[in-house]
Amino acid sequence: MFDDRPQLAVDILRDLMDVELPGTLLLQRHDDSEPSGDFGTELAFTMGPPHHPAHGIIVATRQGNSSKDRRRLARRAAALWLSIRCDVTVLVICPHNATATHYGQPIESGLTGYRLPVRVLGPDDIPLITDPQEAAARLDLSAMSVMAHGHHREAVEALAAALAVTRNESAPKYYEYAYGMSAPATRRLMEEIMMSPDWPVYSPFAREHYGRGLEEGTTKGRAEGRAEGRAEGKAEEAARSVLLVLTARGFDVPHDTRARITTCTDLTRLETWLTRAATVRALEDLFNEPG
Repeated sequence: MFDDRPQLAVDILRDLMDVELPGTLLLQRHDDSEPSGDFGTELAFTMGPPHHPAHGIIVATRQGNSSKDRRRLARRAAALWLSIRCDVTVLVICPHNATATHYGQPIESGLTGYRLPVRVLGPDDIPLITDPQEAAARLDLSAMSVMAHGHHREAVEALAAALAVTRNESAPKYYEYAYGMSAPATRRLMEEIMMSPDWPVYSPFAREHYGRGLEEGTTKGRAEGRAEGRAEGKAEEAARSVLLVLTARGFDVPHDTRARITTCTDLTRLETWLTRAATVRALEDLFNEPG
């Protein structure tokens, strides 16, 4: 999931954990990283220009406890720091409280004086999302909500309802992430809810029973879906361009302004904001109509 949306990790660190990070919008995968082996999924990326990064972030998902892995994470952070020569934050996502407690303590690396503090996101830190509209707006957080709070049927139903209407091409990955990281009881509940032949389904269990349904639809419907997807892509790119111009001009864009820009789907309005972003003297002038 973080492969598709590394910005999610930045949002979690900033908004849920109050971690101070650089204001740059430039994020890129750091490729020269060692594999995580059998411990869980792992991703490293940097913030800032590729040749002059401002911060490094390692995101790991863990379901079990391993002292060996804790020390390996400390070495991994040190290796990334040596590579990019700037500060590194390690974020560990844990679906169970016991795992969150295990990884939440500073890690002794074995090198005198070097203890790695880790930011841990456990079930108590992940919001419970039961509103389908909220789930549709934030499929990533909804998937994590199911992972952490899948014993609440409403959380699973919210994600399922959101998947039924979304045009997000990454929707199957969000469902698979929630399915793969959830407890067996939650998986059974997900399968039960998603078993209907009228529902767009993504789990391995559902594919086996109703996979053909995903291929059904008229040519007109598919064409309309592709057209809508292209429009959404253009709007996302325009919003990103507005933020990049503002950042390049030295504006510190607050969270509410960033959210207003990134959630706008009106391409004409976004193009107007992009034009203004190159000349405005104050952020509030970006949204003010002339006169």
